[in-house]
Amino acid sequence: MKLNVLTFFLLLFTACTPKTSSIDSEKTGNIDRKTVAIFTTADSTKLRLSPGEALIFSPFGQPFENQPCVFVDPAHQFQTFVGIGAALTDAAAETFAKLPPAKQTELLQAYFDPQKGIGYTLARTNINSCDFSSDMYTYVDDNDRELKSFTLAHDERYKVPFIKKATAAAGGNLPLLVSPWSPPAWMKDNQNMLQGGKLKPEFFDSWANYYVKFIQGYEKMGIPIWGLSVQNEPMAKQTWESCIFTAQEETDFIKNHLGPTLKKNGLADKKLIAWDHNRDLIYQRASTYLSDPGAAKYIWGIGFHWYEIWNGGRQYENVKRVAEAFPDKNLLLTEACNYPFSWQTFDQWSWGEQYGENMIHDFNNGAVAWIDWNILLDETGGPNHVKNFCFAPVHAKTQAGSLHYMNSYYYIGHFSKFIRPGAKRIISSSSRAQLLTTAFLNPDGSIVLIVMNQRKEKISYHLCLGGQAVETVSLPHSIVTMVF
Repeated sequence: MKLNVLTFFLLLFTACTPKTSSIDSEKTGNIDRKTVAIFTTADSTKLRLSPGEALIFSPFGQPFENQPCVFVDPAHQFQTFVGIGAALTDAAAETFAKLPPAKQTELLQAYFDPQKGIGYTLARTNINSCDFSSDMYTYVDDNDRELKSFTLAHDERYKVPFIKKATAAAGGNLPLLVSPWSPPAWMKDNQNMLQGGKLKPEFFDSWANYYVKFIQGYEKMGIPIWGLSVQNEPMAKQTWESCIFTAQEETDFIKNHLGPTLKKNGLADKKLIAWDHNRDLIYQRASTYLSDPGAAKYIWGIGFHWYEIWNGGRQYENVKRVAEAFPDKNLLLTEACNYPFSWQTFDQWSWGEQYGENMIHDFNNGAVAWIDWNILLDETGGPNHVKNFCFAPVHAKTQAGSLHYMNSYYYIGHFSKFIRPGAKRIISSSSRAQLLTTAFLNPDGSIVLIVMNQRKEKISYHLCLGGQAVETVSLPHSIVTMVF
């Protein structure tokens, strides 16, 4: 589906996009909610974030067991929503640079404009090279432990201009999370940025100062840094850039080196995120870090990825376990993508459904933010210097100068376009396992409800709020957002 058609649809309902202000919890229950705006994406249809006819609330008493219902209760509020976004990697920046100006504008609007697009409000980028870079690189000369040669010249060609344009498209504010995949090879015991290996103890302080140099350098170029993670996927030995930290090693590095170094350099306000790997081990890792007061005082949150599916399933409940045990810390998904890349499976509907399912479960289990992997890739699923080609929600055919939107783009948009930073998650409860749901109370008092149906049958149900309800239908393999 071409974006100009999407834009036509989106312009029809811009008036329904919530604005950001502070929530007054004493007033939210008194809002006169009479109508429901509804937007749908569904398989085997042309519906892609498409507005439907407004629904009207009417009195509704006790539902019967044979009446499927989704119940919403704004009186019970949970975590505060921070945002949704994606990674502005080297690969994304290089692909963006190959697009004609009109397509660059289209892409930026598609992602960051809350009226014409899906309103992303967060971003992530890599420190040093990662697999989605065209080459391996660092910012210092070999064996320069004092970092006197540190330079960000590599990033100034593609990544920095791309991040600045994305920030402008987002209205001038785009919180940026930065993450390293590997220290320079000479700092590691395997003398290689690839294939895992560990940071040598004699370089702990040099590596801690490396984060500082990166943050200061980016901010000097006009790119504020919101937060940093300690290490991308610290338990993964990969064919690409990787570095291993056990839970205790990461705890000690935070407590004795990275945390104090950030504080010493006036960067204690940066959101420090530990783990940054899969849900399977998230509780063991989080409990190790956060049971040590010396490390816990520096940690803002625990990041996680969705790649644990290789072991037979997704351990969504592990996210909730961390939220229950450490309610003063924040949880956020920091990376997700579908793979392997192939144009033959580009339109496979399950790609989008994976996003919808994961996002609903993660938010219901306490996540405050959700950051996708590459925001844009080319026609090969790259560039990627180790051929680890994957999907992004949008791909460019660089020779033709065209953009191609996956159904995952629309699925993510059902959340990111309508839930605004500062929103509070509220109760949404489905009487049918076939209907997955989550809900948020926006700062302006509007409620955003997402309902997803992964089955091949349509399901009629009532949306119930207090003593009133609307009746609607969930189409087969669909996701809807309702705003009221």
